[in-house]
Amino acid sequence: MRLGIDLGGTKIEGVVLDLDGEVVARRRIATPRANYTAIVSSVADLINALEVDVGRRCSVGVGMPGIHSPHTGLVKNSNTTVLNGKALDRDLAMLLDREIRFENDANCFVLSEAVDGAARGYRCVFGVILGTGTGGGIAIDRQILQGRNRIAGEWGHNPLPWPNADEKNGSVCYCGKTGCLETYLSGEGLRRAFGVRQLDGPDAIEISARANAGDPKGVAALETYVDRLARGLASVVNIIDPDVIVLGGGLSNISMLYTLTPPILQQYAFSDHLATPIVGARHGDSSGVRGAAWLWPD
Repeated sequence: MRLGIDLGGTKIEGVVLDLDGEVVARRRIATPRANYTAIVSSVADLINALEVDVGRRCSVGVGMPGIHSPHTGLVKNSNTTVLNGKALDRDLAMLLDREIRFENDANCFVLSEAVDGAARGYRCVFGVILGTGTGGGIAIDRQILQGRNRIAGEWGHNPLPWPNADEKNGSVCYCGKTGCLETYLSGEGLRRAFGVRQLDGPDAIEISARANAGDPKGVAALETYVDRLARGLASVVNIIDPDVIVLGGGLSNISMLYTLTPPILQQYAFSDHLATPIVGARHGDSSGVRGAAWLWPD
């Protein structure tokens, strides 16, 4: 059996898949976000508990924010910043005394959808996570494209293409740069488009509901968001021209994205006609953890 772990900023989820990809065990715990040692111990405890549930030792894959640098062997680019600079793979493997495969959480998401999700049957898949952050991953022939520096698909830390005058001085991203796509396309980015500056304003899903109900302010915010999403995706389409784009993350539940984005994407992409479908993830919030389990394909 395959065991997958999704190490998130607020929760750690684990599942066990049988040979047919069916979930036979699932557990979820809170992430001790500020304590690296506690994170390692929590992941190890969760793996042990799941193996007790199914009564056997499993292959283990872990999806995580960020990735291990091929240069230093240490975690880089994680928005769970306590992981950065740590040898998470070696520490967890030592604690459990076995080989464990690690991959970026967005890469796990796209792998899951390419293997048996909404992108099944497509050769080149670009997966997008729109939520607290903005992630991306590429799968070709059901295999993750990592890249030489293991940052393939990290479109969220490219600048917003074709910025207008109001967008040229973008917000500061956690990576230290300004104007990253992540600052525009995350849930907080939609809230800023709506004009929310305080913590107690409407969240992204409520804003989309207002837009769906015809609220002018909500409609304007969502139209701004969709235009930015289309610009960001056009830069991807112009480079890798994927067979399909799969959306995941909390904002992927906004149904209007699938009707409003394609015609605007057509305006920005370098093509006379755009046949690229944009679809929602089949496995929803479970795609990341399922993809982690599929890091062991055989």
